[in-house]
Amino acid sequence: MLRSGLRAALLHASRRGSVRYAVEHAPVSRGVVKRFVAGDVVGDAVRVSSELVASGLAVSLDHLGEDTTEPEHAEAAAAAYVTLLGLLKEAGLSTRVEVSVKLSAVGLALDRSLATDLVRRICVAAADAATTVTLDMEDHTTTDATLEAVRELRTDFPWVGAVVQAYLRRTEADCRDLVVAGSRVRLCKGAYDEPDSVAFTRSNDVDDSYKRCIAVLMAGEGYPMIATHDPAMIKEAERLIAECKRTPDSYEFQMLYGVRPEEQLRLSNQGSTVRVYVPYGSDWYGYLMRRLAERPANMRFFLRSLATRK
Repeated sequence: MLRSGLRAALLHASRRGSVRYAVEHAPVSRGVVKRFVAGDVVGDAVRVSSELVASGLAVSLDHLGEDTTEPEHAEAAAAAYVTLLGLLKEAGLSTRVEVSVKLSAVGLALDRSLATDLVRRICVAAADAATTVTLDMEDHTTTDATLEAVRELRTDFPWVGAVVQAYLRRTEADCRDLVVAGSRVRLCKGAYDEPDSVAFTRSNDVDDSYKRCIAVLMAGEGYPMIATHDPAMIKEAERLIAECKRTPDSYEFQMLYGVRPEEQLRLSNQGSTVRVYVPYGSDWYGYLMRRLAERPANMRFFLRSLATRK
């Protein structure tokens, strides 16, 4: 109960302007952010990607930004991804590095067709770089729009990845709809503050849903992307990989930059593809607060640092 209360408080704080100002201007913040975010500029994203690829890992890059409400900002977000993909191609990284895109960053609040068209522009650049795009999932109010965009984009770009969140009550059914041949599906637990009417709110129920969803994805014809740091979920995925006779090229694990790096290397060294989700950009506040909400131990470290700042 205490942990769920802290998580709710952190997610609430992620929407409070006054809290955001205090966190962004605290001297310690940059040190904490550096653990989870590659840096502010595209060069940081390319540098960190190169380091991770050299260690045997794959990467998914997220240019931070969401809830865009101005057309020019949506255009700028898409242009940033096109630039990033060109640099990845030049650096010879694009075969191991893809990009993740939030529809809200490219104008979903303005018009879904606009957002989908801008993602299509990103997909064209990704195809030229011989890599892929995954559409990130956000809060439950955007789920239908995001999955519809995935369906539209897959007409021309069948490799576009979908994301589903195990804490939503609908997700097991969504998994069954998505497990067609060649379908790339990332399964995560979810990191938004959702009402009980649409989401499981007890951790045990979320875990049970995650296990059911893994089973659906592993038994299907698609390409499961198991996004978790939870040892129990990883163990269950490994069991199902063996049971379903999955070959190493038919699935992957995904983890966040800065979280359990030793486990990332362990799984990679065992022959599994491990993709590290790496955000970059100056708009890091919302992302940081969701990461702290997922792991309250991170919040305790952060608060201690704030209390002792000079």
